[in-house]
Amino acid sequence: MKILLVLASLNPADGGPPESMRTLSRAFARAGHYVEIVTLDDPTDPWLGDLDCPVAALGPGRLGKYRYAPAFKQWLLRRAPEFDIVVINGVYQYHSFATWKVMTSLARPYVAFTHGALDPWFKRRYPLKHVKKLLYWPWADYRVLRDAARVLFTTDDERMLARQSFWLYRVREAIVGYGTAAPPAATAAQLEGFYARFPQLRGRRIILFLSRIHPKKGCQLLFEAFARCKDLDPNSRLVMAGPDSVGWRKQLEPLAAQLGITDRVVWTGMLSGDDKWGAYRAADAFALTSHTENFGIVVVEALACGTPVLISNRVNIWREVETAGAGLVAPDTLEGSAQLLQQWLTLPPERAAEMRDCAARLFKANFEINAVAAVIVRAFELAAKDSAPPALTASPPADPT
Repeated sequence: MKILLVLASLNPADGGPPESMRTLSRAFARAGHYVEIVTLDDPTDPWLGDLDCPVAALGPGRLGKYRYAPAFKQWLLRRAPEFDIVVINGVYQYHSFATWKVMTSLARPYVAFTHGALDPWFKRRYPLKHVKKLLYWPWADYRVLRDAARVLFTTDDERMLARQSFWLYRVREAIVGYGTAAPPAATAAQLEGFYARFPQLRGRRIILFLSRIHPKKGCQLLFEAFARCKDLDPNSRLVMAGPDSVGWRKQLEPLAAQLGITDRVVWTGMLSGDDKWGAYRAADAFALTSHTENFGIVVVEALACGTPVLISNRVNIWREVETAGAGLVAPDTLEGSAQLLQQWLTLPPERAAEMRDCAARLFKANFEINAVAAVIVRAFELAAKDSAPPALTASPPADPT
């Protein structure tokens, strides 16, 4: 197939979708498909240089996070007919609305990944933002998803949660799974490079958080739970790795001081390359007590390195982790998060070793990207053949544009 991936940005600091599209584009190409990516990034942005396929950067987008880029519609009108399928990644931004406008005018099929953006947690956590989305939804992203040949979900949990955010909702659903590429082989250089940067962690028992520093990730729960359990193993350290685009660290550092764990928390900033893989492999366990996580690429990366995962049951692959014995699962509450750390820190060494083996096996069986990409391409093929939109149960207001 000829596949066009559309997303607002490839900036790694934006979390899972940019990394997912990098990984998927390579898997599609390995399977013999032709792939291009179009974004609303500035063409000079540094993160655009490490792609293995053609990338059109048509920004910088304007109007803040909406990223309005007038050149995008004309580019898509000209290029979209060359592709068998166009893939929207994400909603609530200009790229999704403009793609809908162009593809419906051309009567060409497209599919959409929402990447967890329809989880009702956001409605509860940010009610004022949700009011703004309510005004935007009927004439914009409701139509984007309604007219998509398929809306693709990574898990059944994500699919069911997506139905709960807006009363006006009608889509053609497909569950395709997700995954990531196998990590580079473990080397002594990865570990040594990580310890060279953070020598205070050598010989410590590391509980690793590696994701965006953001309220939805349950960082506050993790701090409070670690404070409860810190005396179970004085050698344990909580490592906070990841970008902080919303300034959440400024609130977490005083919390750490209040809880008496400042000297037990190590902040690394965003890690990439060998530093990232060294962190996964140095970790005793990986922790993600998220309030919402449609898939969790970082969880799968940890599994791929044979690192057991301590996750909330709001990470939508928790059932697979629990069934495989590849980690521990608990609710996204303080009690649940403390339970995860307490269980792990008191786990017999032989059981921890079993979990490491189970983690690596689960990755190979369920989340290796080449097998996942084949399932996704099959969904693309079906969407391209059967692109009629579903019947409506309600009509949206007229489009003011």
